[in-house]
Amino acid sequence: MDDPANQSSAPQSWRQSFLWVALAVACFQAGYASVEYPVAGFFIFGFAYFLVRLTDQPNVRRAFYFGLATGYLCYAPQLFFMWSIFGPFAILLWLVLAFWVGLFAAIVCGSFRRWGKSRAVWLVPIVWTGLEYFRSELYYLKFSWLNIGYALPPVFNSAGMYDAGFAVVCISAIVAFLGHATKRSMVVFLVSLTVTVVVISLSRFDTAARYKVPQTEVPLIVGIQLEFPPAGVLPKVLNQALAKNTNAQICVLSEYTLNEGVPDVLKDWCRDNGKFLVVGGEDIVTNGVYYNTAFVVGTNGDIVFKQAKSVPIQFFRDGLPATKQELWDSPWGKIGICICYDLSYTRVTDELVRQGAQMLIVPTMDVEGWGRHQHELHTRVAPVRAAEYGVPIFRLASSGISQAVNGHGRVVAQTRIGGNGDVLVAQLRLPMSGTLPMDRILAPVCTGITGLVTISLLLLKWRGSRRRKGEEDLRSNTPRSA
Repeated sequence: MDDPANQSSAPQSWRQSFLWVALAVACFQAGYASVEYPVAGFFIFGFAYFLVRLTDQPNVRRAFYFGLATGYLCYAPQLFFMWSIFGPFAILLWLVLAFWVGLFAAIVCGSFRRWGKSRAVWLVPIVWTGLEYFRSELYYLKFSWLNIGYALPPVFNSAGMYDAGFAVVCISAIVAFLGHATKRSMVVFLVSLTVTVVVISLSRFDTAARYKVPQTEVPLIVGIQLEFPPAGVLPKVLNQALAKNTNAQICVLSEYTLNEGVPDVLKDWCRDNGKFLVVGGEDIVTNGVYYNTAFVVGTNGDIVFKQAKSVPIQFFRDGLPATKQELWDSPWGKIGICICYDLSYTRVTDELVRQGAQMLIVPTMDVEGWGRHQHELHTRVAPVRAAEYGVPIFRLASSGISQAVNGHGRVVAQTRIGGNGDVLVAQLRLPMSGTLPMDRILAPVCTGITGLVTISLLLLKWRGSRRRKGEEDLRSNTPRSA
């Protein structure tokens, strides 16, 4: 039955609902407006607040459609570059992303109507986190960009980007429905926020404590931005970069630099110069079948390590998924290698950190024609991952924005957009180890609870429909008195 507080107040009007939609969208766009001004990311609190207010609708269907509209107006402008990649099919992809915002509004509204705000308000951050984790990591069209955590400065993601999203929505729910929350709900909220703050503080302290390696033992890494270069020019380009950075120990080239395996000319270059080379290419299985792979060529000219892409991009010709993940046991420590969008999936990078990765190298393909905004959105991922794990990341793009990020999530060097031939140089200190953030436990638990709540609401609705139908049948079969 409905919350008495709901019954005593007028249902949310259409005019007020449209206002919440407009304000939520405006705050979201402001939060993601520019990577150059991290403080703008705090507008994401406004997005969460107005979206939570929007869930208080007179019925679930209306809540879903308002949530769907909000999600579409938030995501479509940010992902408009997809039109140049997929054409009109991009409209469907934007709708798929918006669906999860609509589902959030529907589940929260259904919980309010069924159990009342005072008893269900604590579910709001749990449902958001559960759905955000599911749509980012667990199903075929998984896509984590534009999550709440990516809008915030990296330091706020030290306990995990899903934990950051949980905290933002938790605060928004407290402010939006403070008058309806019971003492028990308030205790749950305050304990959640306290734990989040403590965990973030401990994560920052622990990250600093793990950096024990002297500066002299840190490799100098050089990456060169090149988009689909002819294999014959690579030794010349590498020589030019090496001439300006003679102490470099590792050179990196982007994803899909090579059409197939590593040619002899690159193996000879590594042998002649005594350098390691990390380069992306196709590891051919048979005609037209391959693994999108990052090869590591050693100082002796042999391939000493290779790692295939774990999650090929949906709807792209992007190779077979990797059958396993391993670490390169380099002379400086254990280095994990993931390829391009693999960095966006915590279930991929978690495994590397779990195995003991002390740094991540990420060969990336960001086609210049995809546009400036796509490149800027992609730059939000590496700082968040570095802050989560406390490990540095060297991300070398083909023509996007390449980044060197330290273990605190701070970008210490980057290239310009396009920048064919631009060189990224960094000396990143390796920690003794990386750690998984706390939200890797929180997020799956929230997904499980969200699933149970959704099933419960559907079963209760089905039972209510059957009961009403039975009552109607009984009335229709009862003979009227003369």
